[in-house]
Amino acid sequence: MDLTNAKWRKAGRSLSNGGECVELADAAGVVAVRDSKDPDGPVLLLTRAALRSAVQTRPDTH
Repeated sequence: MDLTNAKWRKAGRSLSNGGECVELADAAGVVAVRDSKDPDGPVLLLTRAALRSAVQTRPDTH
């Protein structure tokens, strides 16, 4: 998938210290996800439902 013109944005759940940032972009019915420190690296393509499931906050079970 060609993401040359994708409009990347920092994910809302990324940490503010710049150490663990994920960027997202809309792409042909899926969401593209990449590491902001490695913009030319691998990209994960997820459906919106899969992304929602992956980032849901789970209650502390300790």
